[in-house]
Amino acid sequence: MFNLTMEELTEKKGIFTAKEIVQQPEVWRKVYEDFIVKKELFKMFMNEIIEKHERIRIIFTGAGTSAFIGDTIVPELRCQGQSQYEFEAIPTTDIVASPKKYLVETDPTILVSFARSGNSPESVAAVKIAKEYINDLYQVVITCNKQGELAKNTVDDPKSFLFLLPDEAHDKGFAMTSSFSGMALAAYLLFSSDSSFTDEDIARLIESGKSIIPIVANTVDDLLSFDFKRIVYLGSGSFGQLSHEAALKMLELTAGKTVAIHESSLGFRHGPKSILNEETLVVLFVSQDEYTKKYDLDMLREIKGDGMAKVVVLMPKKDEEMETFADWLIPIEPKNDKWKNDFLLTIQYIIFAQTLALKKSLSLGITPDNPSPEGRVNRVVKGVTIYPWEN
Repeated sequence: MFNLTMEELTEKKGIFTAKEIVQQPEVWRKVYEDFIVKKELFKMFMNEIIEKHERIRIIFTGAGTSAFIGDTIVPELRCQGQSQYEFEAIPTTDIVASPKKYLVETDPTILVSFARSGNSPESVAAVKIAKEYINDLYQVVITCNKQGELAKNTVDDPKSFLFLLPDEAHDKGFAMTSSFSGMALAAYLLFSSDSSFTDEDIARLIESGKSIIPIVANTVDDLLSFDFKRIVYLGSGSFGQLSHEAALKMLELTAGKTVAIHESSLGFRHGPKSILNEETLVVLFVSQDEYTKKYDLDMLREIKGDGMAKVVVLMPKKDEEMETFADWLIPIEPKNDKWKNDFLLTIQYIIFAQTLALKKSLSLGITPDNPSPEGRVNRVVKGVTIYPWEN
């Protein structure tokens, strides 16, 4: 697994993280199977809401990685023409700290909570505050833990819908890996208007996910010969949002020893590009949209022209010009002409970021399954005080 034996990964305390990265395509399969079972129930749940309200605000929320799920899928959902819905992504950490700045009392709202454990103080508090403040609140909980507070709070509540991920998506490792991509896929399936997504599509996605894991593993081992001290993740649209999660994985698993930042391809010029030096690795997530890709290519040319950082490019299929400027290129090629949308690339691209963070952590002598054994940061956040809030 990732060119290491199970014994080596166990000894280095990276076995959980490694397994949870590799299992993602199978998690996707189970998420899809569960979605098919619950599809009609969810449609009935949503139709009852639509019948009562002309326009509905849908807020995707969570903390940390769980928040970045919403950030990543909202750009795709917004362009699908579902005019009765207003899709937004707002972290629970913002809602809890400043409820009135983010919640609207008179707006019918569906609060979609993402949670691996379902026990984070901010996640539980955000739902409580929203219920107290919003006149017409409904909630959808997408979680990996049936014993978590968020899941339990949906019991016998007709205004709530629970979508549970398979047990193995409740990652044992410190970093969220299969829980991230699994919950993202669940949300996409539930809220997308793309009714043409078929059994064949999920089979293609799973096959592609499985096939890129060894390619990613070999590429990561090769590029680790470059002892980078800084890493930058770039992308446009959904990939600009995905870059936040990718950077966090590196920061978490290397215990902050590797400086990791994220930015959009266009936004990088506006100050953040100052981070580039000879010890910087840039990872560019490329869109399959031909218009958007032009901006990604411009940034790639510029970075290589500066002659300092090395660049990894992940893209839907090989491109000769991008290959010219990239130090490493990983194409995620569909069997047909193209992927249905960029979202289906996001949950494949993230496998690279997770794998790179895992192997970089091991190379630094850090234990990926628990990179902060002294407890400065924890798998389920600790040390949060939730203060009473009155409307």
